[in-house]
Amino acid sequence: MNEYKLLLQTALDTGYSHQTLPEFFNSVISGKRDGKIFIHRHDIDTDPATARRFFEIEQKLGVRSSFYFRLSTLDIPLMKEIHGYGSEVGYHYEELATFCKRNKVKSSERVNEFYPQIRTDFTNNFNRLQDKLGFKLKSVASHGDFVNRKIGVPNYSVLNQQLLSELGIEFECYDKRLLDAYSMALSDTISPNFYKPNSPFESIRESRQVIYLLTHPRHWYCSPLSNTHENITRLVEGIKFSI
Repeated sequence: MNEYKLLLQTALDTGYSHQTLPEFFNSVISGKRDGKIFIHRHDIDTDPATARRFFEIEQKLGVRSSFYFRLSTLDIPLMKEIHGYGSEVGYHYEELATFCKRNKVKSSERVNEFYPQIRTDFTNNFNRLQDKLGFKLKSVASHGDFVNRKIGVPNYSVLNQQLLSELGIEFECYDKRLLDAYSMALSDTISPNFYKPNSPFESIRESRQVIYLLTHPRHWYCSPLSNTHENITRLVEGIKFSI
């Protein structure tokens, strides 16, 4: 976590402003971007306790970012704190993968038959989460599951503009308008590289105008209980899906 603090401080010291994804999206739509921008997106696939560590560091430095929680990692009090501070809270959804695992759907052709049901599942989960939180969710981010890779269909394929509009969702994080606006899109990854395609420190040194960094708790803090639980869940789901 010391490296994360150093990363934020380095960006601040070199003139970057930190924006949430909705803030940046609105600037893209309006065409009113200015200065060097650093965007942090946290996908809380596991370990919401480490999400709190990210958040506490950001609070100390006056930085805002975007956090996306799965149904399996919801921490409603933390999510309310993040929202109250002014950072973004969104839904890290995976209804398509969940449906395919539950119903042994193993081909992209068969997925097409079930889009109406999957959209209903997404709508129900999204609305329930929003009701629990008591505030509007502006954005959602697709989770990547092993099932998506097996069948070659991402979770975000289930969403369309009509559904987003009906639910009042401003954008999905893989919206092409966002992706095209990044000067450098980065992600954390496992040892020994830690970042891909390269380090955010390098992008800062190069003064890239818009740096986007996707992070995941398990790459920053070793939480044995949380990570072991997720690994076992993944193993069991993989075995069931292959039978």
